[in-house]
Amino acid sequence: MIDVLFEQLQRELRGRVLRDEPMSRHTTWRVGGPADLFIEPADGEDLGETLRILAAARCPWLTVGAGSNLLVKDGGIRGAVLHPTRLRRLEISDDGRVTAGAGLPLMTLIRAAVERGMAGLEGLAGIPGTVGGGVVMNAGAGGQQLADVVEGATLVGPEGPEVWSRDRLAFGYRSSAVGAGQIISEARLRLHPGDPRALAAAFAGRLAERAAAQRVGGANAGSVFKNPPGASAWRLIDAAGMRGAVEGGAQVAERHSNFIVTTKTACAGDILRLIERIRDQVRRQSGIELETEVKIVGEDR
Repeated sequence: MIDVLFEQLQRELRGRVLRDEPMSRHTTWRVGGPADLFIEPADGEDLGETLRILAAARCPWLTVGAGSNLLVKDGGIRGAVLHPTRLRRLEISDDGRVTAGAGLPLMTLIRAAVERGMAGLEGLAGIPGTVGGGVVMNAGAGGQQLADVVEGATLVGPEGPEVWSRDRLAFGYRSSAVGAGQIISEARLRLHPGDPRALAAAFAGRLAERAAAQRVGGANAGSVFKNPPGASAWRLIDAAGMRGAVEGGAQVAERHSNFIVTTKTACAGDILRLIERIRDQVRRQSGIELETEVKIVGEDR
């Protein structure tokens, strides 16, 4: 069935379609088994056509952006991965209204806003990922979050595009109402004018802070666990004695214990086992159940 679907997608789409694509090429941890189908739609229209074909074939799918907040298991992903990297539209008006494609890197958006003297995103400088992924998880740092500036988003499905308001997006801490089976094609934001020099200084300062704190010495996916209410995940991990803990090719970073770094020999299973060890030790030491910030997908080998 997958081979027939692969041929149909190649024939009917204008974007790129790959078969058995290793997800280690598309995640910042550089691990993960193959996706049956890996699709890069050419634009929003092509994305809609992709979803119609997949729906008709009853083929499951998920979206992967920059792969910076994602762990794909070693058995890979059955069905299709949609990679909207070509959806990079960016428009910034003089009154601070912004339209940004889902595949646009967050850093490209933030840098452009700062250069235009538009405030509201400079605290997020250095965050990896794309606009689409950032909206879905309500990315935040430096006292700012995307929920502060997002006014709405366009979601595409087999029946076509649908506009969601800020209220419908229902942002929470590192979360939104956008779920499985839904994909953002673009987001609309509202920024406000700021002093260009002050914004540039804040942007540079935030990049320097993140570089100093997160130069962890290996491939990683950023913060692994969410901060529990009133607590800090890295402090809990430290207190549980897990700084520097090793599982195969994965290690809790010595510099920042809410990061897990990998070597070239690592597999997703190493990371998963280390995550469970951390959760178990923190639970024993503090009684707190850590929740992963990274999304875990795919099948075991």
